[in-house]
Amino acid sequence: MNPHSPDFLIIGGGVVGLALARRLSQKFSDSQITLLEKEFEVAQHASGRNSGVLHAGFYYPSNSLKARLCVEGNRAMRQYCLEQDLPLNTCGKLVVTRSVEENPELEKLYQRGLNNGVRLERLTPEEVQEREPNAKSQGLALFSPDTATVNPNLVCQTLKRELLAKGVQIALDTRYLFRRKKSIHTNQGIYQPGFVINAAGLYADKIAQDFGFGKQYTLLPFKGIYLGYSGSDAVIQTHIYPVPDPRQPFLGVHFTKTVDGHVKIGPTAIPALWRENYQGLKNINLRETLEILWYESQLFIQNSFGFRDLALSEIRKYNPGYFAKMAQTLVKEIDTHQFKHFLKPGIRAQLLNIQSLELVQDFVIEGDQDSLHILNAVSPAFTCALSFADYICENWLTQKT
Repeated sequence: MNPHSPDFLIIGGGVVGLALARRLSQKFSDSQITLLEKEFEVAQHASGRNSGVLHAGFYYPSNSLKARLCVEGNRAMRQYCLEQDLPLNTCGKLVVTRSVEENPELEKLYQRGLNNGVRLERLTPEEVQEREPNAKSQGLALFSPDTATVNPNLVCQTLKRELLAKGVQIALDTRYLFRRKKSIHTNQGIYQPGFVINAAGLYADKIAQDFGFGKQYTLLPFKGIYLGYSGSDAVIQTHIYPVPDPRQPFLGVHFTKTVDGHVKIGPTAIPALWRENYQGLKNINLRETLEILWYESQLFIQNSFGFRDLALSEIRKYNPGYFAKMAQTLVKEIDTHQFKHFLKPGIRAQLLNIQSLELVQDFVIEGDQDSLHILNAVSPAFTCALSFADYICENWLTQKT
């Protein structure tokens, strides 16, 4: 079989891979670009199972890549949705305090947001009631007017159609198998690209290691599940989040207004047993499970970053009543019995540093003259997708033709 020889070969058909293909087609318009996706359609994993929230950028340290890309990514994604006539819910976000002891941590978020160039309003409890009558805040609160919600699948399908119209080849049902010298072997044949970009999400670390990168990392998957609300959608008008635990990379159980105005709570951050552990033991991968369980056991014993407490608490969220009671602390009134159905789960492609046994907090980019690897593309990666693509093209691919 004759190998395909595109100028750029992107592995991974999630939002980051799609956005990169789009930007490459703009910057290198004469180049041949091929995107590989192992599933029968794009955005079948983290991107398509995303909450759809466009984050404003105040959670992330100012020297991080997340902070650098999130503010511009939020603006770019909102603009893209407007240009493409895609649904966009600009409801904003409240971050409330459950006790006055959380005020100092809220103030840190506020100052971090200002440093990152984020529009934020600091609200008193009385001002909170004017903004969202059902929100409950014991101390100060923050309001982020630029936090919004989109339909992630519609965004990805629109990007896909745009790429096909520009002549980008999207090879579905094409799974990366291994690399041999400059050849990329897949279940559909061999590719010999000029340059490889690895945006493979849940398997990005494994592919990077085939190229000699990311050796100090492994993926530690966390399952995120939302619980849908069957009562009135008018119960809240905006996203309502707690002040996050600074020891954890997760934002805590919160209320989300979907792009079509529905209400859900979540997500969980349940340690998963393998990378695509969506439903019970369906499609279990024993090799991955043994490897992940070994690392999770070490984290549990050492209680690194509070993993033991996190795991025990998260498992309880499989009980809808317990889950709903956690969210109940953020609002004055809610019928917890109306939280009846779990929504489609997603898996967070979280990197673990195997030397320090600490979770990696920022995006990681590694590469050389032949390949580039995007690791730890966790939240806010969806928000950042378009600005991430700009950053990669301007800072890593300036010499490519």
